[in-house]
Amino acid sequence: MNARRIRAVIGKETREILRDPITLGVALLMPLVMLFLFGYAISLDLRRASLGVLDEDHSPASRALIEHFSANESFHLSRSLGSVREIEQVLQRGQVDLVLVVPAGLNDSLLRREQPQVQVVVDGTYSTTALLAAGYAEALVASFGTKPSRATLRLETRVWYNPSLRSVNYIVPGLYAVILLAFPPLLTALGVVREKETGTIQCIFASPLTSSEFIFGKLVPYSLIALLQMLIVVSFGYFWFGVPFQGSFLFLLAAGLVYVLCTVGIGLLVSTLTRTQLTAMLLALIVTLMPSFLFSGLLFPIFTMPALLQLYAAIFPGVYFVEISRGIVLKGTGIDMVWFQVAVLALYTLAVFILASRRLKKKVA
Repeated sequence: MNARRIRAVIGKETREILRDPITLGVALLMPLVMLFLFGYAISLDLRRASLGVLDEDHSPASRALIEHFSANESFHLSRSLGSVREIEQVLQRGQVDLVLVVPAGLNDSLLRREQPQVQVVVDGTYSTTALLAAGYAEALVASFGTKPSRATLRLETRVWYNPSLRSVNYIVPGLYAVILLAFPPLLTALGVVREKETGTIQCIFASPLTSSEFIFGKLVPYSLIALLQMLIVVSFGYFWFGVPFQGSFLFLLAAGLVYVLCTVGIGLLVSTLTRTQLTAMLLALIVTLMPSFLFSGLLFPIFTMPALLQLYAAIFPGVYFVEISRGIVLKGTGIDMVWFQVAVLALYTLAVFILASRRLKKKVA
């Protein structure tokens, strides 16, 4: 073993790293980024779940019960409902996570030392959160009934959209977004950077093609591949995992097309920022795979995170498509319910395409 040759290789590799500040920055900052994100983002506690209340009694006892729920940090009173019909509307739109229904005659029943029944309707889209919310609500109702001069209340819990509370029913629709955000950007990023490394991109620069034409030409084939990936995962979700499909498959496909154009565009944008395949792969993983698991709502509801991380999650397109796919698959929602998420993805796609086109400046070989 020749020490001189070893020193030469070490020096060459050091110079190459110093010439590529992006790779160096990723290598130094990635451990800290993962430490902070995992440390703050992962939370299985129920905090400030959105609570809707339908008070049909309007009595001192019903107001005391509502205040009993509001005083607990696990719930945040966000809406007061006027009728039973509104329960389905607010749950389907995702405006509340659960609804407390206080029946008429509650106060009189308590005065007669009877055991009146209240109801909690829970959105079962997130089965883990639904179980926690139902358990917390049951504990609060039980503690309310043990107070002096009050009879015991009975609680009836109903879960909508995922009555069996199967985790696979909300995990699989969420995975649609994660898979489409993880692989298509990686493929496109490597595909373009490979041309840079081999020198074939110089032929593109010498051709009459504009940067926008080149980007769009790259966008289409990879988008078709991503759309095929989506068809495969949705089919396996329905036929293999038995996930119910309540909404329109064509609408999911249309929204998915917007989403895959967005994710493929992210890969193209990454390719314009990097020079080597290794750097492109690392950067693509950082901006897609890791956020798609932590900040898309796949495993952990966004509302349980600190406010700063909720704003951070809004930067990534995965969080919007998770809401779309779960809404269509589990709730049967249409464009009237998720138009905002679709519009955000469309604007995101347009912005990524413009940025990638501007970054890929036309050169003459």
